[in-house]
Amino acid sequence: MRLLILCLSLFLSGCQTVGYYLQAAQGHADLQHRARPIEAVLADPATPAPLQQQLRSAQAIRRYASVQIGLPDNASYTRYSALDRPYVLWNVVTTPPLSLLPQQHCFLFAGCVSYRGYFDAESARRVAQQAAAEGQDVFRYGVPAYSTLGWFDDPLPSTIIQYDRPTLARLIFHELAHQVVYVADDSTFNEAFATSVELEGLTRWLASEATADERVQYLLEDSRHQAVQQLLEDGRQQLTTLYQGPLSDAEKLQQKQQIQQQMADHYQALRTRWPDYRGYAQWFQPYPNNAQLATLATYQRWVPAFRQLFAQNGSDFSRFYSAVKALAQLPAPQRQQQLSALLPAP
Repeated sequence: MRLLILCLSLFLSGCQTVGYYLQAAQGHADLQHRARPIEAVLADPATPAPLQQQLRSAQAIRRYASVQIGLPDNASYTRYSALDRPYVLWNVVTTPPLSLLPQQHCFLFAGCVSYRGYFDAESARRVAQQAAAEGQDVFRYGVPAYSTLGWFDDPLPSTIIQYDRPTLARLIFHELAHQVVYVADDSTFNEAFATSVELEGLTRWLASEATADERVQYLLEDSRHQAVQQLLEDGRQQLTTLYQGPLSDAEKLQQKQQIQQQMADHYQALRTRWPDYRGYAQWFQPYPNNAQLATLATYQRWVPAFRQLFAQNGSDFSRFYSAVKALAQLPAPQRQQQLSALLPAP
């Protein structure tokens, strides 16, 4: 959910357009322009008490990230940007109707990623509609925060400040992790690494900083999220096998819809057990498509491998980061081979 690489240069590559770069540059510039030091916002008598409390929580989490998790100690997330929208930007992911491989979009300096980000919701909607009209599977989703990989001091946007403390901690840990290691042209590696730092960091934060109620509520919600993610992963594997099989395209499309419906039925069964659960609801309207499942795989595929690597390095973040940086230097086939070896047995 979460990384946009902004290239502010107008030297273009491939099929990228001036308009796309300009909206990215303008959107990022607006975010930076709105940023105020958190201390100044706290000192402002017009700042509501709930916002002051959340900002103090964010400050504490930011300090924890550097001191306890070894994440960069810089000016990122020490300023606050008040926005007039629910998300910082919207990502659009597209795949062919019989493939789980997302379309890649390449940018100067940052390499290729599996999405395009738009600061304007209407622009993202138009792009998504056009792709859907062309027969592609499309996933358009809001992003509450993103990382510029240390190129800029990223502010804390108002789009994440309303979250509870564990979720706020997860987001800050995840985005700061992108400043530690980033591999051009490998979104799956980058997002899974950041997700593993997010999860390992949160485990430690919950144990030492969270209240008992926060721990109980987080573990309940997390167990439900994991159950839904598992049913999505099961469906993704079924579709992978289907798409690689010998059936005709028409037969594959028919069976694809059956697998999608099975996922939706399974989800509704879970919701019957958890009537107050709303997670992943937008994915089942009416059921998950290739682009959504591809996005999930981008964030989750290598997480078990990274968590195993973390354990092998004594659950020490500094040693873990060094090991990941060594992996990042390898050619992609060798890097994937080593990650595959770290995955637990089925």
